[in-house]
Amino acid sequence: MFNFFKKKTKSEPEMVKQDRGILVFANTSEVIKAENALKNAGWEIRVMGPPPEIRSGCDLVIEFPLIEEMSIVRRLSEINLKPTQIVPVTSVLLEPVSLCQEKEFGKYIMVRAANMKITVDRETLLIVNISGGGCPDVPYLAEQMVSKHLSDAPQPRDIGYTLCAYALQIAYERVKEICLA
Repeated sequence: MFNFFKKKTKSEPEMVKQDRGILVFANTSEVIKAENALKNAGWEIRVMGPPPEIRSGCDLVIEFPLIEEMSIVRRLSEINLKPTQIVPVTSVLLEPVSLCQEKEFGKYIMVRAANMKITVDRETLLIVNISGGGCPDVPYLAEQMVSKHLSDAPQPRDIGYTLCAYALQIAYERVKEICLA
């Protein structure tokens, strides 16, 4: 009866962390649409890379609190989205992977999200390179962002319309966290 007042142990947060699921969609456009709908509705979700065991063509999945599955599926059906799979994260092999990788080159830091990379001079905070991807707007994104101060550069999501712009936005947000923190 008094378990309610039981002192939490260190292992309990780990258990909460394990109660996650992965939403798999047919294509990246559906992931982006689902991400916007779920975040606007207040759910704490993350766009991640799929674990190899469930990779099916789309390079993105949405990690969500498993306890919210029914509500999330209902919300997605309201906007005509249906995940191709809903997978509980039951083992390390099903862990979604981070989309971002970071690498230091002397005074430069490069952040990669999916196939898009942004490189920043850590001393001046100037964007020195945008590369990767194969979408038609990548040269335009690079032209608009390279040689700009990190805090003054336009956000890729405001000037791009492709998966590459979406991935670059993720890399841009991460490099800002690293350099402007």
